[in-house]
Amino acid sequence: QAPIKATCEDMSCKTGFPEDVHSAVVSRSVHGGQPLLNVRFRSCDGNKKIHFGSSEPEDFRVGEDGVVYAERSFQLSAEPTEFVVSAQDKETQEEWQMRVKLTPEPVFGGASEKKIEDIVFPWQQYKHSSPLKRQKRDWVIPPINLPENSRGPFPQELVRIRSDRDKSLSLRYSVTGPGADQPPTGIFIINPISGQLSVTKPLDREQIASFHLRAHAVDVNGNQVENPIDIVINVIDMNDNRPEFLHQVWNGTVPEGSKPGNTWAFKVCAVTVKVMKRVASDLVTLSEKVQQYTLIIQATDMEGNPTYGLSNTATAVITVTDVNDNPPEFTAMTFYGEVPENRVDVIVANLTVTDKDQPHTPAWNAMYRMTGGDPTGRFTILTDPNSNDGLVTVVKPIDFETNRMFVLTVAAENQVPLAKGIQHPPQSTATVSITVIDVNESPYFVPNPKLVRQEEGLLAGSMLTTFTAQDPDRYMQQTSLRYSKLSDPANWLKIDPVNGQITTTAVLDRESIYVQNNMYNATFLASDNGIPPMSGTGTLQIYLLDINDNAPQVNPKEATTCETLQPNAINITAVDPDIDPNAGPFAFELPDTPASIKRNWTIVRISGDHAQLSLRIRFLEAGIYDVPIVITDSGNPHASSTSVLKVKVCQCDINGDCTDVDRIVGAGLGTGAIIAILLCIIILLILVLMFVVWMKRRDKERQAKQLLIDPEDDVRDNILKYDEEGGGEEDQDYDLSQLQQPDTVEPDAIKPVGIRRLDERPIHAEPQYPVRSAAPHPGDIGDFINEGLKAADNDPTAPPYDSLLVFDYEGSGSTAGSLSSLNSSSSGGEQDYDYLNDWGPRFKKLADMYGGGDD
Repeated sequence: QAPIKATCEDMSCKTGFPEDVHSAVVSRSVHGGQPLLNVRFRSCDGNKKIHFGSSEPEDFRVGEDGVVYAERSFQLSAEPTEFVVSAQDKETQEEWQMRVKLTPEPVFGGASEKKIEDIVFPWQQYKHSSPLKRQKRDWVIPPINLPENSRGPFPQELVRIRSDRDKSLSLRYSVTGPGADQPPTGIFIINPISGQLSVTKPLDREQIASFHLRAHAVDVNGNQVENPIDIVINVIDMNDNRPEFLHQVWNGTVPEGSKPGNTWAFKVCAVTVKVMKRVASDLVTLSEKVQQYTLIIQATDMEGNPTYGLSNTATAVITVTDVNDNPPEFTAMTFYGEVPENRVDVIVANLTVTDKDQPHTPAWNAMYRMTGGDPTGRFTILTDPNSNDGLVTVVKPIDFETNRMFVLTVAAENQVPLAKGIQHPPQSTATVSITVIDVNESPYFVPNPKLVRQEEGLLAGSMLTTFTAQDPDRYMQQTSLRYSKLSDPANWLKIDPVNGQITTTAVLDRESIYVQNNMYNATFLASDNGIPPMSGTGTLQIYLLDINDNAPQVNPKEATTCETLQPNAINITAVDPDIDPNAGPFAFELPDTPASIKRNWTIVRISGDHAQLSLRIRFLEAGIYDVPIVITDSGNPHASSTSVLKVKVCQCDINGDCTDVDRIVGAGLGTGAIIAILLCIIILLILVLMFVVWMKRRDKERQAKQLLIDPEDDVRDNILKYDEEGGGEEDQDYDLSQLQQPDTVEPDAIKPVGIRRLDERPIHAEPQYPVRSAAPHPGDIGDFINEGLKAADNDPTAPPYDSLLVFDYEGSGSTAGSLSSLNSSSSGGEQDYDYLNDWGPRFKKLADMYGGGDD
């Protein structure tokens, strides 16, 4: 558009930020690389070099020629899309901005072509605040225009600067600014007398396009005679740079089906240092069979003048991209699937679609969504990236007793919308019928866990509670549930297998090691008889309330103190397994009996759980003393116990440490211990004597037993003969020759007839034994013995010495000696018991009884 006209004479021509917003209507579907708007910038001098920018560079890009392009493909929403376009002067760095609103054009049933709009930056002109007045100038400044790359000779005169006051004064001229006395220094010099301004070297416009100098005029004393004046030296451009492409190879895309002459693939940019040229080529697709084009592009400056222009080439590679002109279509109207109840992450149906677009592109990739039939969100549909199928998956458990079937409606569409002008519907729909399969579910306890509060001490056989489960399967033929115990650490409980009634099998004790924080946990199992059988567990929590069933005890059990009365108290603590209020504070006291306890000791409570035991008398003989202490708790009713504290009384040094611990330990064997040892010795001797008497009596009974054997019960023919140990005490008058048994190991078949023991059974045939009377034994033991004697007399096979027990002879004498050698040492006539006086007061009486002296 035509720029705003403005007169620059005696004015400061500046831009201002626009307060209005530029609105533009563009197509709803925006493709990557599509031009949207034209930005135009007009200035007063017409020579400003402007760089354009965008606040949303990832979505919109502004070229150097002012064309706004879309960086990616997207759909404009119903709300306007806003971004800011900026223009910046490359030399002065001044910047102007304008907000742009893009509104999608309404759809009227077909695509329409729209001309690209222009954005023109508004300009404002500001006049000086004070009235402008023409003033007479004393300086004579010729215009300065200097072409670049001048060949000289140097210094080359540019212009002469003079003041009309040099007629009356001797003046000196100087020049300041970049290029003179500031970097780059020495490019411009001035003759101080004549005011001739010269350049010392060739200039390069591509490095510095203009120089701003300031000229000064002073007298010989250095006084300023003229106001400084600005000098602007413009470097004129010369064609000394060949255009260069920003990239040697340019890659672009063009969608399939593009209209000839109306589609931009991309813009190729060739750059020179001083000017920027763009070569725009309209690249179109001639056939869908061609997927890529390779072009050689030439850029020439000087408006393509073949004589004076410089040129360069680049390669453009254009790829024909697929557009979404075919929507996905389901292969069937209805899909079927089934799923067992309570299963998750299970694929229940496969949805298949067809799409004629290029596979594995956004125009081919399908997206599935549920449009109805699943209000609770129990299903989801995932896309298989390889086959493009929709996988209907269960994400939440389904209860057969609640829902037996689901009928879902689903839709499929591509990742990108359909291209404009496609008559197909944008999506395809289908129905999915899913059947839920009933399975045998586990029974569950209600509630779980179940909490029961019960005082401890509940006796065995008491009914505690009822813990039952429910079976969620209402449509299966099942009998009642069966209950069993799964975990019972203390073995306190049992459960009725039919009705779930729980009774105790032992006394409930809160102080048990199986109770933690007053809580006892037991686990029970409920099982059904389904196919397959299922079971569920439930936890019973018994909160045991404390009762005062434990008496407090003293801690520690042993202590040490000194034998003299000094600050040497023993600290003791009461320990009670019960808890508040059946525990502390505790009461400590000493019993009344024996009287020596309170006479020798005293106890003082220092806190609710602690007390101090100390000596009451000034001196107590060193030794070990048992001090009973009565401790009573605060329960209702109270519980008390007498705990014995074993106190070692010893001699102590000045630091209160025991010095005769070894002697105290030796003295630990008191009178009771010695008497116990003596009693053990006496009992052992009595046992030995009883064993000897028992052995003698057994020998007599064995001799008499042979007379009592029934002939039919005779088992002598089954007895195995061994070397019998004979012999005995020397004071017995047995014929020991009968105990000798030669050749007993020889078989009976090889023994001579004359060499045979008299008590052996003869080899000839055995006659029949006389039959005993079947009548019961008479009441008189004498008649019983006589009857046995008669039976033995009538037995022809009985040995002649039927009352003699025969043993193998092992020689004379006995290593054991006679028991008559055991003598009692109870008299202790020669024992010296005077050393008992050194063992303390406990052994003093024993020393008096057994010690020396005629007494």
